[in-house]
Amino acid sequence: MEYAILMGKRDFLRQHIGKLPAPVLENYETAFSIEFAHHSTAIEGNTLSLIDTKLVLEDKISIGGKRLREIYEVVNHEKAFQYCRRQIGEGKLLDEGIIKDIHEMLMENILPGGIYRNVDVRITGASHQPPAPNQMYGQVKNFYMDLAAPTDRNPIEQAAWTHAEFVRIHPFPDGNGRTSRLIMNYQLMAHGFLPVNIKHENRHAYYEALDLYAASGNLTPFVDILAPLELERLDWYIGAINITLEQEREAGQEPGLTIQ
Repeated sequence: MEYAILMGKRDFLRQHIGKLPAPVLENYETAFSIEFAHHSTAIEGNTLSLIDTKLVLEDKISIGGKRLREIYEVVNHEKAFQYCRRQIGEGKLLDEGIIKDIHEMLMENILPGGIYRNVDVRITGASHQPPAPNQMYGQVKNFYMDLAAPTDRNPIEQAAWTHAEFVRIHPFPDGNGRTSRLIMNYQLMAHGFLPVNIKHENRHAYYEALDLYAASGNLTPFVDILAPLELERLDWYIGAINITLEQEREAGQEPGLTIQ
C-alpha cells in the first residue's frame, strides 16, 4: 500500500474531523477503546468476551465467574490507553519514562510494573527467543536511543518498528505484548493517524510477522498488517465525514471536498 494514500486520508481527516458532532466522535472513541482492550488482552489469554469488556469498562458491572486478574487486565488497559492520549495531547514524544508508566498501569494490582526483568524468558513456538538479561539491558538502551533519533521510516513503519523491536527485546517479565501494542498506537496517534486494533482472531499472522522481524529484521510483513488496519480506520471516519458534507451540500452550505 502506498504511504501517500494514507497520508492523504489522514490529512483530509485532520482538516474535516470537526464536521463530526462531538457525541459521534465520543461514541467512536469509546467503541474503539473497548474493542482495543478486549482484543489486546484476549491475545494474551484473557477470556472476557467483547460484551464482558463493555460491561466492565462502560457500564462498570462486575463479571461473575471470571478471575480478578482478567478484570484488572481490561481496566488497566483502558487506563493506560487514556494515559497515552493525554501524553500525546500534551505533545510528549514516546520515551522510556512513558513506556515504564504504561507498563506500570497495565500491571496495577497484578505485579510490580515498570521494572525490567532479571530472568530469562521463553516464547513458546517462536523461532527467536528474547535476549538474556545481561544482553537485554544494552539492547533496550539502544532501543530508546534509536527511538529518539531521526529516522527515514515513515510514521506507519516507525509505529511497526516500535512495536516489533520492543517486543523482540521483551524487557519486562510480563505484559510486553500489551505494552508494545499501546506504544505502537502511541506512535500512530502522535503523527496524526488513528490507533488500530489487532484482533484476537488474526493473532497467528500477527505472531508470524513479529517472529520474522525478530529472526531476520524484516519489518515488511508487519507493516503490511498495520497499513490496511490504518486504512480501514481512516475510511470509517471519512465515510461519516462525507455523509455530513453531503448533507451540508444538500442544505446549500459549503461542504468542501470529499475523499474516497
